[in-house]
This record gives sequence, C-alpha cells and structure tokens, in this order.
Amino acid sequence: MSTDKQCRQSFATTQYFQKYISLLNDWNNDIFNDIANPLVSDYYSAILATRLRRNAYTLISCSYSAGQSPEQIAPQLDALIAAYEKDRELSIISYGSDEVCAGFGENDDYEQFLQTLSLCILLGRGELIPRLSAIFDRDNKGQDAIYETLLSFYDDSRVKTDELLFKRPFAGLLKVIRAATPKEASKLLDKYCKDWYPAFKKAPWYDSHLSIDGDEGSYSGYWAFEAGAIAFLFNIDDSQIGHMVYPRDLVTYARNFTPSAGSAQIGRVEAGQPCPRAGYWFTPAQNGSRRSFQQGETMPDFSDSSWGATIWYWSGEDPS
Repeated sequence: MSTDKQCRQSFATTQYFQKYISLLNDWNNDIFNDIANPLVSDYYSAILATRLRRNAYTLISCSYSAGQSPEQIAPQLDALIAAYEKDRELSIISYGSDEVCAGFGENDDYEQFLQTLSLCILLGRGELIPRLSAIFDRDNKGQDAIYETLLSFYDDSRVKTDELLFKRPFAGLLKVIRAATPKEASKLLDKYCKDWYPAFKKAPWYDSHLSIDGDEGSYSGYWAFEAGAIAFLFNIDDSQIGHMVYPRDLVTYARNFTPSAGSAQIGRVEAGQPCPRAGYWFTPAQNGSRRSFQQGETMPDFSDSSWGATIWYWSGEDPS
C-alpha cells in the first residue's frame, strides 16, 4: 500500500481517512436522529449513545492519524466530552436510576477514557476535565493511580494511591510516575510505549490495520496519548522515544502551547514572569506544585530541580 507522508502512521492513506471520517460523521448524524425519535426505546437509545461516544473518539484518532494539526483537533474534544455526558445521561434513563455504575468494563474502555483525558491535557483543553471526572468520580475516585495522577494536576481533592484498575500495561506507566530520577523515567516511558500495543491483544481494534482494503477498513490509529500526557506533566525527556504509538508532536505542542488572541484558554508562563491570570498553576519542575496565584504575582523558580526549567502551566480557576 502506498501511504501519504502527512499521515502519522504508515498503514493508511489520506484518502482512506477522509472516507472513514465521512462515514463516522454520517453514522453520528443517524445516531442523533434515532436518539431524538420518540419511538426508539430508552434501552436502545442508551446503546446508541455508547456508539456515539466511541465514534467521537474514533473521529479524533482518525484526524490525528491522518495528519491534522493540534489546532484542528482541539475543537473536536467538545463533541467527545458531550458524547460522554450523553452516554451517561441515557444510561441513567435506561436503568431508571443514577445508581447505574459509571465504570470501565474492559481495559480498552479504560484506555479510551485515559486517551480522552490525556487529549484534554495535551491540547490545552483543561476546562473540559471537570466534566469528564464528574461522570466517573463517584464509582472510581481513589481506586486507580493513573486516573488520580492525571487529575491531580487539575484538582486538589485527588487521592494518593498505588492501586490499579487494570495492571496491563498500566503498571508500567505507574513505574514511570514513581521513577526516582529523570533518566529512569525516560527509560521506563520508552518501555511502556514498546509494551503498549501487545497489551491490547484482546481489544476490538487490535490489528485493525489488517482490515484495510483500499479505502475501506476499521483502522483509526494506535496512540498511547496517556504516555504523552505523563511525559508533559512530569517533564520527561522523550528525545529517545521512537515508538510509533508515542504522540511526540502533541507533547511538543503542550510544552509550547500559547492560546490565540482572544482565546479563553491559558497556556504557559516562565518562572520570574508575572502571573497572567488568577487561578491555579502547576510546574513539572516540582512534584505537587499545584497552587493558587494572583494576577501579577511573580511565578517562582525551582532552579535546583533535576527535572529541568521551571515552566508554569494553567490548571484551572481559583474557586475563591
């Protein structure tokens, strides 16, 4: 198969992704119409909402695999988070109670949640994160170390734990988080990326690139977005990580993110500079650094940090 250079993985062509994205959009339009149909049962509407949520993620994966820029992909997260909320809403209606569990049935379901959360982090859409955690916190808070670690940069109420809902391959990512030195963290992150794909052998998308026949197939890309989020949040040297599942350009984007003029998003500020907006900020240069700053306050420097320069990143509004 001949592939296009702008595609981020070598399995498919731009034409393939264009057709798949068009099909996903058509399917989602049909799902919206069916959900709005009063003749469709609550039970079937809930099933459709789950398909909508999975399709919304697949659209982003296809877009990234096809070579779209982070700026093109970031707005698509609104539809994905809304699909998670619709999935939860219709699950409650179908069940007849909000006691229905918001859990992760298989490790690929959990992985897709981590991928979604990580995309919010890497694409500068931290304002969406509370909407995602609101869905899953009741049944999952305090029960998974990766879940808690990623959210701890945006929420002070997180629970410290070493428990894991799914050990493979996520025990490897926890080792990255708990690494004693930057060098060790970098080596462990490289190993995690190498172990990532084989760990999902039972996932429905495993080996989906083999389904490609011309511009037909079910492959949307293989991406360990959570590896990129951890590299960004902990300022891990990823220069030696060459595995195809590692989203290197998204990590670079996150590290250099500057909002466009008029954007409500906040990016980064170097130590020694005045705080551009009152609220919470964190720096990978020091563990547990998340704290509140007033606008104009000088951002402190941790010059003795073994994790590199002190760059502060926006983490959310100050609730006070």
